[in-house]
Amino acid sequence: MKCGVVGAGVSGLTCAIRLLQQGHKVTIYSDKFSPDTVSDVAAAVWYPFLTNPIKKTNKWGLETYHELTKMSLIHPESGIKIRKGREYLRKYSEPPGWSIGINGFRILEECELIGEYVFGWEFDSPVIQMNLYMPWLKSKLERLGCKFIKKNLIELNDIEEKIVINCVGLGARQLCDDYNVRPIRGQVIYLKQDPVIGRYDQQPETLTYTIPRNDVTVLGGTAQLDDWSLEIRDEDTEEILKRCASLWPELDRNKIVGMAVGLRPSRNEVRLEIEKISNKLVIHNYGHGGSGVTLSWGCANEVVKLLNDN
Repeated sequence: MKCGVVGAGVSGLTCAIRLLQQGHKVTIYSDKFSPDTVSDVAAAVWYPFLTNPIKKTNKWGLETYHELTKMSLIHPESGIKIRKGREYLRKYSEPPGWSIGINGFRILEECELIGEYVFGWEFDSPVIQMNLYMPWLKSKLERLGCKFIKKNLIELNDIEEKIVINCVGLGARQLCDDYNVRPIRGQVIYLKQDPVIGRYDQQPETLTYTIPRNDVTVLGGTAQLDDWSLEIRDEDTEEILKRCASLWPELDRNKIVGMAVGLRPSRNEVRLEIEKISNKLVIHNYGHGGSGVTLSWGCANEVVKLLNDN
């Protein structure tokens, strides 16, 4: 069948790959392609963040975890590498539901805690260098026969395909009149220094992370709801550095090599469902918050299942 995928971020590209692998013909429509998508400036580390519903996102996240882990071994050129990470918490908590399905998960010893943190865990996580990963996905799509059309759609009926996979992210506000989709602004800093172990405080109000990619370490971050600004803010830069230094005292400000801002497509929960629009079968797949990469392969599998079931 002929399928039109709307959106060329990581969700759209991943869905397109799964559809092509099932024998469908696929065209991707978007007004922006890599390196100009939000996905291109994602940090990016596998870690469910700012996304719901938990039961479904845990499932989709674990499917993605295993896919990314496999790809790190088979396709190192994709920019995926497995690194250890530690989450620090200010109060005791039950381990997340996904913890039993991943590699290397353990509770931190008291001597491994830092500062005011009283609890935490360590785990093996895929870290994704997006400036390699996005072109790698696109080259895979080209080999599979995908077509790419640059187009700013006004409505989903503007494409000829009868099957539409809607991965438009924040664009769903205009394309679907879905104002439950809201931006969460994220500012990051790139540093030429390796912390060896990733360090995280994933609470939105104190969000802090040091993500050791192959090329740089990504320092963050911010989680500013309904903030559309793409400007680098000095006050955010200073706050990010202050928080990251509390987790990583060896941080060297002299090794900063760049900064970036992106807008996460937040929603009260991921919209992954079928809708009939005129004569089209539309499968919506957007609203992943800060977990676009983390959920990408699991959500793509769900899209294929929904299509096969209908």
